Amino acid sequence: MTVVYPRKLQSSMGSLSARDVMKQVIRDRDVHLITLNRYRYSEQRSCKDLTNLIEQLDGKPAELVKDLSRHVSDEARHAMWLTDLLVDLGSSVATPPGMSYIEEFERLLDQEQVSPESLDDFVISSLAAINVTEKRGCEYFSGHIHALKQAPQTEENIQIRETLERILPEEAGHVRWGNRWLSQMADKSPEHRAKVEHAKQKYAAIEQAAFESGMDITLGAELRRVGNLLDIANTLPAWQRPQYLIERLPQSLLSPDLQRTRIDVMQRAWNRDPQAFVERFVPMFLSGLTQDRNAKKPQPKATSAASN
Repeated sequence: MTVVYPRKLQSSMGSLSARDVMKQVIRDRDVHLITLNRYRYSEQRSCKDLTNLIEQLDGKPAELVKDLSRHVSDEARHAMWLTDLLVDLGSSVATPPGMSYIEEFERLLDQEQVSPESLDDFVISSLAAINVTEKRGCEYFSGHIHALKQAPQTEENIQIRETLERILPEEAGHVRWGNRWLSQMADKSPEHRAKVEHAKQKYAAIEQAAFESGMDITLGAELRRVGNLLDIANTLPAWQRPQYLIERLPQSLLSPDLQRTRIDVMQRAWNRDPQAFVERFVPMFLSGLTQDRNAKKPQPKATSAASN
């Protein structure tokens, strides 16, 4: 089967890996703690979403329900560890500020197209959605741990790293579990294999769009979100695309959450250091337009040796 990995973050500074991003995150304690709180929130929210999935499955297949129940237990434990960590560090455990990766992911899902009535299709879609988000989590936990190993070995950094090192192996286990289940579903028939491959591509596009929406607040982000929305629509059957776009296009173009996040980040940056706000934040914010222009520049055509 095709192996699908999360793509790097595309920004005005180029293509950034998880290690690149986390190297910057840990330099600012406030941003670092907000990031940890986002982890906590995601792990906590996963318990709710997985429980909802178990209820939708209504006992079938029993082996999957059993595995998902264990998965809920793992995520609850991770949320507990991260909550304990944040409280020990004197940090907030309230709902984190900014765009919610999970809520954006759910907004972009086409849940009405797959229901528990078509059990195999529902299982494939659910597993593909879980698998791609777990892969992103592993990527960023790993990048975070690597960044902390390179950072000054303060008591706080060591405490954070050790907590993440407890979580990462279990998250990697979730990825392997999802891969096994998807492989089992694909082995049922050629039709099932095609459905698994399609689901992996579709949910990878959805996850990438949700991920970038939470990372990109620069000018022009709305248009880039529309571009990601079109990428998702292209993974759907032609007859489903118009309805999908009509339902989600207004929110992508006129996102109140994006505007609130921009204002919140601007206020934080200004209150912390007005000079840095003008010298660093404003150029960074405006760089989104440069990113769009660079993306639209035609690439020079390669000249063959025969034409020389």
